[in-house]
Amino acid sequence: MSSGGDALSQLFTQVLVVCDRQGVIGREVFAIDGVKLPSNASKASSGTRKEFQRVARKIERAVHRMLARHREEDLTPTYEPTLRQREVRQVERLKQEAAQLRTWLRTHQHDRRDARGGLRQANRTDNESAKMATGKGVRQGSTGVAVGDERHQLILAAQAHGVGQEQELLAPAVEAVRTLCTEATILTADAGYHGEANLQQLAEQDINAYLPDNGYRRRDPRYAGQERHRSQPEPLWNKLPAPQARQVFRPQDFQVAEDQSRCICPAGARLYRNGHHRDRRGKVVLKFTGHKADCGPCLRRTCCWRTPTPTPVRQGSLMLGPTVGKPETGTARLRRKIDSPLGREIITRRFATVEPVFGTLRHNKRLDRFTLRGHSKVDGQWKLHCRVHNIEKLAPLGYAR
Repeated sequence: MSSGGDALSQLFTQVLVVCDRQGVIGREVFAIDGVKLPSNASKASSGTRKEFQRVARKIERAVHRMLARHREEDLTPTYEPTLRQREVRQVERLKQEAAQLRTWLRTHQHDRRDARGGLRQANRTDNESAKMATGKGVRQGSTGVAVGDERHQLILAAQAHGVGQEQELLAPAVEAVRTLCTEATILTADAGYHGEANLQQLAEQDINAYLPDNGYRRRDPRYAGQERHRSQPEPLWNKLPAPQARQVFRPQDFQVAEDQSRCICPAGARLYRNGHHRDRRGKVVLKFTGHKADCGPCLRRTCCWRTPTPTPVRQGSLMLGPTVGKPETGTARLRRKIDSPLGREIITRRFATVEPVFGTLRHNKRLDRFTLRGHSKVDGQWKLHCRVHNIEKLAPLGYAR
């Protein structure tokens, strides 16, 4: 059955070659995104080898206790025959389940690991799927990744992975479209693909990428007040205004001396310099600390911390600028690109490029879950729907006439 997935992959590539010959690939902006879809696997069958071993031992102990009780009842036959038959069937079912667990453990000698070497849960129904967190809860499934072209919303690369972390999926998607990129091609993705390792890899490959960080919406004035418009989980949600968070002092409320040897808090107490210049994520930082004699009895203590009870003294930091001689991080470089007028424009163009593609696949094509098992079959099913999407895009552009 794995050859079916390979054949669908070849068909997807052939359709993409036809699109390239017709000149319908823009090569201006490539947008990467993914969607997490449920798979044909049981979420309850997920766990690590240690957890499966513990479940197997628990089942075997339960079977041992039930058989011991049956032997005691056989000496004094006062049990109910119907109840005994039901317990016998239960014992057989538990034995079969324990045997299946032991067989799975023998055939899978090692735990699954992610790209960073961390432990990843396995699944006894489909071990190539993953338990992943979504906006609708935790589900067992796979992530379908697509690279869309801005001109006609064609899908240039389609991949399905049993991985929930999007940072691991950027490199395979970029590699799949490397031959289609030009020097003027801009590659963009959402904040889930942002990571220092990914940014470094893109810089080494000299790819003009725009990957926003998690805080770009807070810096963009276009998203001001978006919290008020979030959808509510219940139709009869509480429409009363949410209680305001307690206001605390901000860094700009502290006055730093000209020689940077001390600073004055809003209550008038003096915070002394704690150590020399420190490096924090590529920036020079000065640290200031208050005295216990000042912070302990201070009447404005509740305005200094959100949790003032366990904190003895106030501490603060002053950013002086980038560290001399230390290279700038990829996150800092990309933040400037994202916050520029061109960066904000590219983010908007990403929405219009790839988001409608997933709407078409999930709503029009009815691909709301993967029905097959195994990476090759799931990947083939994802490529099949993406191939049909490209054919429908290609037909009205003149190829069908």
